[in-house]
Amino acid sequence: MPNNSLPTVRLVGIGAALPDPCLHNDDLSHIVETSDEWIWPRTGIRERRILPPQLSVVDLAYQAATAALAQAQVHPQDLDLILLATSTSADRFGSAPQVQAALGATRAVAFDLTAACTGFVFAVATATQFLQTGLYRRALVVAADVLSRTVDWTDRTTCVLFGDGAGAVLLEADPAAAADPLQSGQHGILGIELRSDGTGSELLSLRMETEARSLVGSLQVGQYRCRPITMNGREVYKFAVHAVPEVIEKSLFRAGIPAEAVQGYFVHQANQRILDAIAKRLQVDPARIASVLEHYGNTSGASVPIALADWVEKGRFGPGDLGVMVGFGAGLTWGSIVFRWGK
Repeated sequence: MPNNSLPTVRLVGIGAALPDPCLHNDDLSHIVETSDEWIWPRTGIRERRILPPQLSVVDLAYQAATAALAQAQVHPQDLDLILLATSTSADRFGSAPQVQAALGATRAVAFDLTAACTGFVFAVATATQFLQTGLYRRALVVAADVLSRTVDWTDRTTCVLFGDGAGAVLLEADPAAAADPLQSGQHGILGIELRSDGTGSELLSLRMETEARSLVGSLQVGQYRCRPITMNGREVYKFAVHAVPEVIEKSLFRAGIPAEAVQGYFVHQANQRILDAIAKRLQVDPARIASVLEHYGNTSGASVPIALADWVEKGRFGPGDLGVMVGFGAGLTWGSIVFRWGK
């Protein structure tokens, strides 16, 4: 159950950013040996967005962040914290400060968080702790990835899956809610459950390969070279359909909420078969599991806020509705957050 002595952390703004260029399944048939007839039934994906070369993760993150701030009617200078969940930043030292500068959020501290497809969920959980301790009042969590720049376009098992995109959510602490035992815990973040298992790290990876180089005499140094995404799709599927429903159930238990009371499940968009299996395991209507896979493919951690933004924009999810955000993927990492949307 929620700890009623802590300030309530509310989710008050959502935004998404998706590039215009669209790569359809039929287009992929000109790149590798595949087809819409093969991709669609196995994944639920028909198209995905590709970020133009002249744009970056920072550009996507900025667009999503601006949309979230506008919806919440919050000025960038009122932000205290910015977390950027990404695995594909061009700057290995981090890109969150660049997002902060682009927004003009001069008061906010900003840093990157890397947890692949679970990155957004881990970042929301991290921001929540800063807000509940009272250190900060407002936090912006952005997930942005350009996976199109990390795939091997000759590997038909992976290049058909991934797309580019960003999503952002604005979190606010409400200390007054903690003082009212009748209201505290009824809104905002209600339950969090996070998991990691490094023994499965080889199942899905985006590695920097070390190449030896002689410097002087017998002294050698290792130099990094980025390798494309590798994935054992069968084993990742088995992991997801077993671990994800379990972590959802545990987060719901912590929140004291039954699965059938949730209006929207915003699960990482990896594969439609995984989404269907989760609905079956939880015994909930599949229509309550958001799916934007058909149009955007797997956008890593950004897929969760992109799905949430889609439902909010369409009026399928609104103030007072109960939701669950779920991430899972490389690491292995997975996690679930139960929340009630809006102020």
